[in-house]
Amino acid sequence: MSGDERPLEEGLRDPAVPNALTRGDLEILGLLPNSSNYSFLAKATAGDEELLVVYKPQRGEIPLWDFPTGTLHRREAAAYVVARELGWPDVPPTIVREGPEGVGSAQLFVDFDPTQHYFTMEAERAQDFRKVAAFDLVINNADRKAGHCLLGTDGRIWLIDHGVCFNEEPKLRTVIWEFAGEPIEAGLLADLRRFADSLTVPGPAREALAALLSGEELAATAHRTEAVVSSGVYPEPGDGRPYPWPPI
Repeated sequence: MSGDERPLEEGLRDPAVPNALTRGDLEILGLLPNSSNYSFLAKATAGDEELLVVYKPQRGEIPLWDFPTGTLHRREAAAYVVARELGWPDVPPTIVREGPEGVGSAQLFVDFDPTQHYFTMEAERAQDFRKVAAFDLVINNADRKAGHCLLGTDGRIWLIDHGVCFNEEPKLRTVIWEFAGEPIEAGLLADLRRFADSLTVPGPAREALAALLSGEELAATAHRTEAVVSSGVYPEPGDGRPYPWPPI
């Protein structure tokens, strides 16, 4: 993986990323509860612009046996890049930057209804979750809990916590299996085809992900996307552990 400057520059080029998120001074307000790694709520200030940020420093990441040490914050940012390139689903703007506890991911905090999650919304928002399910196939999400799907006060479903994605080995663990065996709609497949093509040639998508993932992980992402397009259907749960724990 390359240095920390390129992910920051990527954020500076992205009009969806607020200036305070990339350039602002970060002030830690407190530790967020129920996180397996150190996650802080912080305030980012740049001039008159002030916003809340979820800041996850690299030094607060608990080592995992199946993911390279010190890489979870980069995977958070990579998930945002994939969602941005696809045009769906909604992942809050996320970058890699320096903060009070060192380099880490900084994600725009979204206001949400804490009583809502995947299990409370799945029936009424099935089309939104079809996009989530396809997205998780591409990023190889090893931990899609119901509580990682937030109902924003803006009515949109926002997806968070992507630190354990992009493994080279199949790791999909998700609560979203309702669409198994169902064809993926043509519009989503077209977006996936376009994204897969963008990873095979030099360009913004490949450059952004190459700054955040290893070469092997980037190649695996391209291969998974191709496989989803070729299959054209949502897969059935595989052997092993297809569900995360706890589910919420």
